[in-house]
Amino acid sequence: MTDAIDPPSPAPPTKRMKAEGLTLAEPEAKRLLSRLWHDYVRHHLKTLGIAVVLMMMEGSVLGGLSYMVAPMFDQVLIDKDRSAMFGIGAFVFGLFAMRAVAGFFQRILMTQVGLQVVNDIQKDLLGHLLSLDTSFFQHHSPGILIERVRGDAQTLQSIASSTLTSIGRDTVSLISLVAVALYYDWKLTLIAFVGVPLLVWPMVLTQRWIRSYSRVSRQASAEISNRLDEVFHGVHAIKVNKLETHERDRFEREVDGFMRLRMRAEYGQSALPALVDVLAAAGFLGVLVYGGSQIIEGNQSPGEFLSFFAAVGLLFDPLRRLSKIAGRFQSALASLERLYGLFDARPDITDPPPATARDLSGDTTIRLDDVHFRYEDAPVLRGLSFTAEAGRTTALVGHSGAGKSTVFHMLARLIDPQSGEVSIGGVPISTLPLSDLRGLFSVVSQEAALFDETIRFNFRLGRLDATDAEIERVADDAFVSDFAKDQPDGLDTRVGPRGGSLSGGQRQRIVIGRAMLRDAPILLLDEPTSALDASAEATIQEALNRLSQGRTTLVIAHRLATIRDADKIVVMDKGRVIDEGRHEELLSRGGLYAHLYDLQFRTDKPF
Repeated sequence: MTDAIDPPSPAPPTKRMKAEGLTLAEPEAKRLLSRLWHDYVRHHLKTLGIAVVLMMMEGSVLGGLSYMVAPMFDQVLIDKDRSAMFGIGAFVFGLFAMRAVAGFFQRILMTQVGLQVVNDIQKDLLGHLLSLDTSFFQHHSPGILIERVRGDAQTLQSIASSTLTSIGRDTVSLISLVAVALYYDWKLTLIAFVGVPLLVWPMVLTQRWIRSYSRVSRQASAEISNRLDEVFHGVHAIKVNKLETHERDRFEREVDGFMRLRMRAEYGQSALPALVDVLAAAGFLGVLVYGGSQIIEGNQSPGEFLSFFAAVGLLFDPLRRLSKIAGRFQSALASLERLYGLFDARPDITDPPPATARDLSGDTTIRLDDVHFRYEDAPVLRGLSFTAEAGRTTALVGHSGAGKSTVFHMLARLIDPQSGEVSIGGVPISTLPLSDLRGLFSVVSQEAALFDETIRFNFRLGRLDATDAEIERVADDAFVSDFAKDQPDGLDTRVGPRGGSLSGGQRQRIVIGRAMLRDAPILLLDEPTSALDASAEATIQEALNRLSQGRTTLVIAHRLATIRDADKIVVMDKGRVIDEGRHEELLSRGGLYAHLYDLQFRTDKPF
């Protein structure tokens, strides 16, 4: 998989900015825009075509208005032609009516396309992120990913819609106004724009400035989202440890850094219209001096000069907007770069090629053979080998860090070993399609993963097509009905964020019921009773006994009293199996298991 997209060790925003490359090469910008067009925009070509025509109609109005200044002044005001007054008035009225209708519908169409493109990007991006390995999420915090999926996509939409609208409308306005100016006096037109070449290089530099700081400010915004995510998730620890002031100060530093970066981008955004204003001032001065002398000498009528002057005067307004759009376009490129940075991440763990994919024979015997695994430079499993027989309960015990949870992650192919083989029913799991492999497991862990939905909804995640009758049955079997009946809406009661409105035992019962509903042939239990009191533990243990009947069960045990009846106990130490057998056999041998059991019995605490 690709390396971390964001810097692995986030620095303060201003320092991080200096560490990153500040310019996006033009070929790269073109590549990103080409991908956006091919992936999303081209599907809306018909709607965009209609919107562009409407933009052109709206933009042409300014040229028409400036052209009508000459006949309005010369024929109506000077020659006092009453018939011309009504004709010119009707024409101007028609121009404004056309502008109103065209402007309304083009904005509706552009908003529709923009929202649809962003919706498609967000849906595809979430689907892509869910396909990545768990190691990706160890390097990218939820807050930063949320900012990428929501913040960058919405920033792209808001900027892109206004940018495309302005380009379509204001470009036509610019062309029509220049055409009117050239029609009336091409020499005056050249004088008005004599300073344009002088602005090219400053505008190029300013756009690079904007793109650079926009990219870094988006990263700073992601850091703010991540900070808020951590604060809200850790609010209990913050309060208990009196860290409110400390966390507020950290957040203030993040926000202040973001503001400084945004202001630097805004300096560039504001500089572009200011440069156009300087050009406009110089152009107006030249037009006034030269044009005024032409009128005085009788070479041009006042109406013609006023039409020209109106065209040039109106021209600088769309030019200012277009110059500002250039800066916004750089901000959009920064967001687009970050979005496609996520799309370019690839998982290491994928389905096997169809030619090598295999099917299970129905045997659910789990076997690990000389398995080695390390997290970066830290070895975890060192030649681990054991067998968990089908239809029986096998328990894994050992000190923390022995590699027990790594075994579970490896079975579901959340990680792959560096060497050795993991098989189910004699079939290497690397040859099984991921959906088939993961369909073999029901998992109950210490951390009850509940969503802020109803109890019924959280049950149904075990099997999406489950009927209400099946849900009510497992609610009884998992002892969920015992407390659900006291809830205001029964099984339709919301459990709160991460199940926060329920006790630990109640959350675990829902997870067990979900596993019952899933009805998979292999059950993985990551000691779901270790954090419960004795009363809740007894209830949960009875529900687990019901769940494990007839299944191949692998248990990570912290309370050894809960696995006395296991068919096999595998004792692990430093990533290896050092002993295995039944409870009584291991006690009689007096090894690590007996030591752990004696230690736990004397302290009544899990190791």
